[in-house]
Amino acid sequence: MDTPQKFSNSKEVLAFLAESFPQCFSLQGEAKPLKIGIFQDLAERLESEERVSKTLLRSSLRHYTNSWRYLQSVKEGEQRVDLDGNGVAVIELDHAEHAKKQLDESRAVVAEKRKEQQAKKPPAKKSYKNKDVPKFKSAEKTVNKEQSVKKAEPAVKLPPPEKLSAEHLVVGTNVTVKIGKTPMPASITDVNKDGVHVQLDTGMVVKVQVDNLRLARAKR
Repeated sequence: MDTPQKFSNSKEVLAFLAESFPQCFSLQGEAKPLKIGIFQDLAERLESEERVSKTLLRSSLRHYTNSWRYLQSVKEGEQRVDLDGNGVAVIELDHAEHAKKQLDESRAVVAEKRKEQQAKKPPAKKSYKNKDVPKFKSAEKTVNKEQSVKKAEPAVKLPPPEKLSAEHLVVGTNVTVKIGKTPMPASITDVNKDGVHVQLDTGMVVKVQVDNLRLARAKR
């Protein structure tokens, strides 16, 4: 006959106790305060149970009675129960206060550990909701706005360039000469019956007809 495999941890032992003594042990919901000395009762009842060692049974029972769920059940005036769920004794004030002190200390330890873990975490990146997103002016919009302002300014209409009269047809007069589509600045260098010679700003000297010349505007 095969030897049954022994339980290896408190979780397995507590599941076995809740199944074997459901009126005493539970894994969920409210716990029941246990009879003082219940370990001895368990050792006697489980004497022939080869899967549970006394060492593991003791540590599992300690794990059960130190849980927050169990400590919350230890209140003054509540009944302690035996393995069959029978009330055997009323919890006294000092026992209830001791259980509350254990519970508060255990919770404080857990809170401190969580605080330390939180402090070790890198700071979270700030996330913006739509209404909190910083509003930066678009460079493109700013340029367009400036351009629109410029466009809105009324254009100053200049009078058309003045045609050259006889008094202007002298060497040194500043003129504009129409070569192609763009008038170019120049100055008169020679005047004769065949035309007028002018020197462009580029240094080139060309001969043009008087009709193609206009008096240059005075520089402001």
